[in-house]
Amino acid sequence: MHISQGQSGRQERNAALGLALASALAFGGSGVAAKPLIEAGLEPLQVTWLRVMGAALVMLPVAWHHRRLLTRRPALLVGFGLLAVAGVQACFFAALSRIPVGVALLVEYLAPALVLGWVRFVQRRPVSRAAAVGVVLAVSGLACVVEVWSGLSFDAVGLLLALGAACCQVGYFVLSDHGSDGQDQADPLGVIAYGLLIGAATLTVVGRPWQMDWSVLTGRADLGGARVPAILLLAWIVLVATVVAYLTGVLSVRRLSPQVAGVVACLEAVIATVLAWVLLDEHLGPVQVVGGVVVLAGALIAQTSAPKAASGEPVAASGALPEPAPAEADRQLSAEDPTPR
Repeated sequence: MHISQGQSGRQERNAALGLALASALAFGGSGVAAKPLIEAGLEPLQVTWLRVMGAALVMLPVAWHHRRLLTRRPALLVGFGLLAVAGVQACFFAALSRIPVGVALLVEYLAPALVLGWVRFVQRRPVSRAAAVGVVLAVSGLACVVEVWSGLSFDAVGLLLALGAACCQVGYFVLSDHGSDGQDQADPLGVIAYGLLIGAATLTVVGRPWQMDWSVLTGRADLGGARVPAILLLAWIVLVATVVAYLTGVLSVRRLSPQVAGVVACLEAVIATVLAWVLLDEHLGPVQVVGGVVVLAGALIAQTSAPKAASGEPVAASGALPEPAPAEADRQLSAEDPTPR
């Protein structure tokens, strides 16, 4: 009996890890599918609007099921829609139009380190020494990725946009934490659904889809030299890189700890970089590859290190977590990305 229960527990954990990996794979494929659409003639904000609006329409039944959230947690829903959905996606896709996919994601993965800054200096709660080491590693790795000694070999505006995505992701982590604590907890699926709807409404104003060249979606886009139907790329972004990515991320975080799911979500940056290398021919130099590894190592340390205790009481988890980014419950929400965004 004890053996069967142990086996059942391992099977459930393995299934949860599989969901977390599926989420990282789905989120990691968003950039390589979006960039050809941008290069085909769509503006970054327009691609962002298509992605969020499409996902919002798919999640409408979920939003209706959780309609009481509109009166229970309106501030959480608005903040999540503006920062975690519209802000992250818009800044990330805008960055894609100026810098490589892998670099954009690596910069965005400074978010866990920025969360530590929020915990330490805004909430005035102590964090562990290991978490601080993670921050230093992440920043040092980023310096290698962008080759600061060369006067920033990448577009400065693109880097600022990627940093904007990281800052919005901090808002995502903080709001996720607010949505999952206290007596009035908000179901993560409902927050995701309304976040997508509010994000879509916001992006409709700033993205001006009525000015979009809709003919781009009926044509083909260049994906690493292959001419692929643009509508297929959009379908991938909406259904796989958004809906499936969020849902699998939420399910994984509910079965794993946010820290474990956050660690798995970090694979999103690796997956996106490899896909961009293979499909978009976006090659990085050896120093930049090493820098990317250091960024990920710093992010992992920042997310998984044990927090310091204050007066014998536990304090905020140093990772405050996917994917999602990632998060979830949309990485808890606390561990999901993403971004991802």
